[in-house]
Amino acid sequence: MKILGIDPGTAIVGWGMIETSGRKIGNTVVPKVLSCGVITTKSGTPDADRLEIIFDSISDIIKGGKPDSVAVEQLFFFKNQKTIMTVSQSRGAIILAVRKSRTPMFEFTPLQVKQAVCGYGRADKNQVQEMVKALLHLKEIPKPDDAADALAIALCCAQTGKF
Repeated sequence: MKILGIDPGTAIVGWGMIETSGRKIGNTVVPKVLSCGVITTKSGTPDADRLEIIFDSISDIIKGGKPDSVAVEQLFFFKNQKTIMTVSQSRGAIILAVRKSRTPMFEFTPLQVKQAVCGYGRADKNQVQEMVKALLHLKEIPKPDDAADALAIALCCAQTGKF
């Protein structure tokens, strides 16, 4: 089962695809990272152009990777009103790309992701990244941070069994 995790943003969208029917260590199936990365848009680029880049890139990732499901992080709380508006627009472009692909989509709050990956809903960013590294048996934390966050979202989906 392939799961694409997406960490929405405007300047940077993190994405990571895992396979849950991967290798075994003992009797435990260890998810395997298939690919991960980020989609970047430049500051000063008109919003409509940024959203088109995000939409097209997510569509291409889905076409190329053919995930069985997509997990997207929900917006939770932002102090900056301008930030929440632009990230909301980005999420809209992402959700539309997923919808048009007809791939099942699931949404998770940051609290749910931290709980699933770390066992503690208030874990800090470094704890989440270290657990992503450990759970996926990686030598290093995936970089940039947004890619590691997207892998955490995919792991959350895998652990819920919703896919």
